[in-house]
Amino acid sequence: MVSASFSPDDSPILAASVKVLIAGGFGVGKTTMVAAVSEVTPLRTEELLTELSRDVDDLSGVESKQTTTVAMDFGRITISQDLVLYVFGTPGQDRFWFMWDELAAGALGAVVLADTRRLETSFPAVDFFERRRMPFIIGVNCFDGAPQYTIAEVRQALDLDDDVPVQLCDVRTRDSAKDVLVRLLEHLISRNPRRQ
Repeated sequence: MVSASFSPDDSPILAASVKVLIAGGFGVGKTTMVAAVSEVTPLRTEELLTELSRDVDDLSGVESKQTTTVAMDFGRITISQDLVLYVFGTPGQDRFWFMWDELAAGALGAVVLADTRRLETSFPAVDFFERRRMPFIIGVNCFDGAPQYTIAEVRQALDLDDDVPVQLCDVRTRDSAKDVLVRLLEHLISRNPRRQ
């Protein structure tokens, strides 16, 4: 996708757009990350958790969660004059995983957010991107009071290949969330050196 802006001399500047996903388990911070980095008001499809959904969704470790994404989150960030990043957050509950294929169409890469209180919720997202051979990185969202592990320990627990970057972050803060996206872009560029 290409969009145009104009330089001071009225000649068009074409900006390439890149689609990336923010994925992971239920309650790992996907909506928060999209909101933290988006330069536009993010599109959210959050709904209140009901008593019925509490019987379906596993709230272990996130008992205070009040809302859930039912389709996707969407945000945009301008990286430079010639690069715009479109960020799509996936729903986390397994009953909405059927949407991931549609959301992944056209994406160049993904961030898999991990929560050290519930690392096992990262396995489905890691498997999803490995099976599709889509480049991804792990963003370990460091929740207050959560167990702290080294990057090597997270890598081993998730059984990641050596070339998958792992980065500690706090997606509540814009700079930390942006650093994760920059790391993803660097990873994508390193996998395609001829495009540099």
